Amino acid sequence: MNQTIAGALPPDAISLSEEKQAMLAAIVASSDDAIISKTTKGIITTWNPAAERMFGYIEAEAIGRSIMMIVPPDRQAEEVYIIGQILQGRKIEHFETLRTTKDGRQIPVSVTVSPILNKNGVIIGASKIARDISDRHLAREKQAILAAIVSSSDDIIISKTLQGIITSWNKAAEKIFAYTEAEAVGQHISLIIPPDRLSEEDFIIGQIANGRKVDHFETIRRGKNGQDVHLSVTVSPVVDEQGKIIGASKVARDISSARHAAENKGLLTAISNTSDDTIVSKTLEGIITSWNQAAEKMFGYSEEEALGQHISLIIPPERIEEETYIISEVSSGNKVDHFQTVRKAKDGRMVQISLSVSPILDDNGKIIGASKIARDISDHLRLQEEKAQLYDEIKALNDKKDEFIGMASHELKTPLTSIQAYLQILNNDMPEERRKDFLRRTGQQVKKLNQLVSDLLDISKIEAGKLQINPEPFDICTVVRDAIELITYTSPTHTVRFQTDLNDLLVLGDSQRIEQVILNLLTNAIRYAPSSKDIDVYLSEESGLVKVGVRDRGIGIPENKLTEIFSRFYRIAENKNTSGLGLGLYLARQIIERHHGRIWAESKPGEGSVFYFTLPIEIN
Repeated sequence: MNQTIAGALPPDAISLSEEKQAMLAAIVASSDDAIISKTTKGIITTWNPAAERMFGYIEAEAIGRSIMMIVPPDRQAEEVYIIGQILQGRKIEHFETLRTTKDGRQIPVSVTVSPILNKNGVIIGASKIARDISDRHLAREKQAILAAIVSSSDDIIISKTLQGIITSWNKAAEKIFAYTEAEAVGQHISLIIPPDRLSEEDFIIGQIANGRKVDHFETIRRGKNGQDVHLSVTVSPVVDEQGKIIGASKVARDISSARHAAENKGLLTAISNTSDDTIVSKTLEGIITSWNQAAEKMFGYSEEEALGQHISLIIPPERIEEETYIISEVSSGNKVDHFQTVRKAKDGRMVQISLSVSPILDDNGKIIGASKIARDISDHLRLQEEKAQLYDEIKALNDKKDEFIGMASHELKTPLTSIQAYLQILNNDMPEERRKDFLRRTGQQVKKLNQLVSDLLDISKIEAGKLQINPEPFDICTVVRDAIELITYTSPTHTVRFQTDLNDLLVLGDSQRIEQVILNLLTNAIRYAPSSKDIDVYLSEESGLVKVGVRDRGIGIPENKLTEIFSRFYRIAENKNTSGLGLGLYLARQIIERHHGRIWAESKPGEGSVFYFTLPIEIN
């Protein structure tokens, strides 16, 4: 018969206690949390495997040492506080702090500390459960970082449920749409969607609900003030811990400025491409970065050929120093205006241009390149040259006019003075023979005066476009013979030989004007061949034209003057002492050209001259 010893536990109670103890030991050993017990003095009495993994000390290294070995120096006051609470029988739950590992790392932990009592209820130590909350701590840090990013982002960041209810609204959203966070959160996203774009939201939510991301969706949203905002929207699904899609996160960027800039760029590109002026941009190193259609036309290089090339592509080697000067000015922030120079085209042509070059600045105001506008001024320069030449010609003509006035005054005054003198002499008594001589001389001066006046009147008619030409068929052979007979009568000292194989030849024209031309040529032959008395006249038919020539054996004409002698008021400098107004050959040319003919001279100085003219033969 078994007896129960007073004060001893029954055998079944002892078995139950051991079993419970074994179960607790197994829990402590297998726990992922560090479970440590210590005395009220802080001496470690138990140290489970999780504590070994967490802090790096094995059980043998930890038991018997102070708990302070894992408490950072700046947190040891926490341990004093914890022991104080334990001694008062209070439990400390989920106390978040830092503890130090064997290798010196500090890890975030959540500590729960409970008093340990003996069988008499006296507190003899503390049991500590420590959980490594590094992941939670890291998640909080990430959350804080993300919150800071969202708050400080220049992009609109909004989250919403699948039903479109706004759940978050950052500062950029407040700034762009003018709704505060308090006004927006809890409202439907249609708060900022124009009515005509509500269908877009159905599409977006449909994509998100199927786990698809919507990237760079360009659209328009409306602010509190009713102003439309151009946005580029990216929307991503928001999932919970089980991976279930519970909402959407929307990042929207205001592209109003970018859109405006793109429109401006498009406008500038259109202007550049339609401009008649070459517009080229380049870096400060001279590398071509843009090349418009006018540049292609001016220089012959296509855009593909020019981009990326150095600007020396179109600069003649002898002008490369100009580029150094231009870049120096642009780099200093100066504009180069209307710089006239020459550039070289692809085919080797030299193009006269006027350049205006301006600095190109980036968003920070830094000079990064140069914009060049070039205008082809070849026509302008040619016009300037023509104007200068015309000015010289007008000036020369004006000088000739002044010379002509002086000369005409002298030429007219000379016969008038002679006539006056002869008439006064004729008033006196004198022998009949002498009287006849003075009458002859007076007649010669009257003839000379009449010729001068006739020439001047003809010039006036030509200037007024009233020079009369009365065309009718006439025999050119007869007109030439009549002119020779007349000149022989007035100048009997000269011999005029007529050479022709023709007896008669009809020409359509004004016979009196043609005779005037022939007489002018014969008179000049006499005037400019003072030492020769022989003159030859030629008449022939050539290729449907009649050709008349008058040869003298006088001083001749320099080759460079052969075309100028037919100009109005023109007189060869070497012949200034010979009388005349410089009108005869000019009148002859006008008459012949009005008959659709041609007049010219052939001559060598010292060997005489031949003056020719041709006229069309009348067709019967």
